[in-house]
Amino acid sequence: MNDIHRVCVRFHSAIEMIGTRWTGAILRAIFTGHHRYAEIKAAIPGLSDTMLAARLRSLESDGLVVREVSEGPPVQVQYKLSEKALDLAPVLDSVVEWAHKWIPLPDDAKRS
Repeated sequence: MNDIHRVCVRFHSAIEMIGTRWTGAILRAIFTGHHRYAEIKAAIPGLSDTMLAARLRSLESDGLVVREVSEGPPVQVQYKLSEKALDLAPVLDSVVEWAHKWIPLPDDAKRS
């Protein structure tokens, strides 16, 4: 009667990795290719520079984001998803579908 799933260590690590605040939004924003820092920031309302920088470093450390520096001039930094992150496409697509079904738009978003 008391069937409960034991939480797999791998599952828990994955959920913590992609479920960290702002991480899903950043991954979703970058899914369309190579993007510069300012483009990513502009795509995510409410995201501070400090948080974006921290999350990009964390995502790079986790092997989900690749930071590419062109030797310029001017030097440009772009971010793209790794193969590991690209494998998350169906997961993120499912979350988008679920959100459209179950998460109501805030009142201020309905007016825009």
